[in-house]
Amino acid sequence: MRRSRMDVLRPTLIRIGGRVYRKNLIQEQAYQHEEEEDFCAGPSDCADEPCDAFVVEETEKGFQCRVEVPSPLYKYIIGKKGETKKRLETETRTSISIPKPGVEGEIVITGQHRSGVISARTRIDVLLDSFRKKQPFTHFLSIALNQPAIQEKFLQFKEEVLEKCSKDHGVSSSLFQNPAKLHLTLGTLVLLNEQEIQKACDLLQRCKEDFVDQIAGGKPLTVEVSGVEYMNDDPAVTDVLYAKVHMKDGSDRLQVIADQLVERFVASGLMLKEWDRVKLHATVMNTVFRKDPSAEERNNTMTGKSSFKERESFNGRNILKESEVAFENSD
Repeated sequence: MRRSRMDVLRPTLIRIGGRVYRKNLIQEQAYQHEEEEDFCAGPSDCADEPCDAFVVEETEKGFQCRVEVPSPLYKYIIGKKGETKKRLETETRTSISIPKPGVEGEIVITGQHRSGVISARTRIDVLLDSFRKKQPFTHFLSIALNQPAIQEKFLQFKEEVLEKCSKDHGVSSSLFQNPAKLHLTLGTLVLLNEQEIQKACDLLQRCKEDFVDQIAGGKPLTVEVSGVEYMNDDPAVTDVLYAKVHMKDGSDRLQVIADQLVERFVASGLMLKEWDRVKLHATVMNTVFRKDPSAEERNNTMTGKSSFKERESFNGRNILKESEVAFENSD
């Protein structure tokens, strides 16, 4: 397939570390049947000017740069039959050392010329950023809503729905969230090793110290969980039904905390920005639970995305009409 003139003149731009890179696609068969991606720096190529985005050390044999990479991403630097690695080394005149599969460590780039090492490192960073975005999320940032009062109201809601709406298309007990796992999802993360998990934990602790405690006033926030809404356009074909969440005192403190948490995690590179602001909600019914009760750990309840290709929707019209009971409050 030939590349159009517009693809060449207007390539996708990727921002990493304050720099902008052009993303150029080539038509080689790639690793595991994915389209291989090639990148060049621009408008100012890092290889042509001093670059302080990372450390390049001078050694007796030339120059060296180290980059920490989670082991699941090694394959994208190696490429099918080592083609990506070989091309990077040839084009940048460097040698790239990669740890064995499954062994956490650093990728080491060495070369006779500083510019070549910088160019290789830049291209590796862009490749990793691109392929990281394609990974299914491994963790999610959330606020627990599994207090006894809410669990009790949720179970009442479930009982009423099954009693009044069980004959509606697709409605069954398998759709309901586990009461012990009721939560507000703030965002999803791709954490590929223990180091990245620890980084996320440390960031969350800093957020608590920097602004969460101040906004909350050092006290638990009391919220009201009441009313249900659906994610899609047609309530007769519903995949996700969620309960609405509000601060009981009418303030926006919970919204502010949620938005600032996501902003910090996005800025750190641990989370991708999906929305301008967090939608405060608690998923109560989801069709992914029908096939796998633990699916919320792998599926984004914000969008209803599922790893399963087929999902059997349910008719939520009568549930929406009948469900006026509040789940009451929690902190």
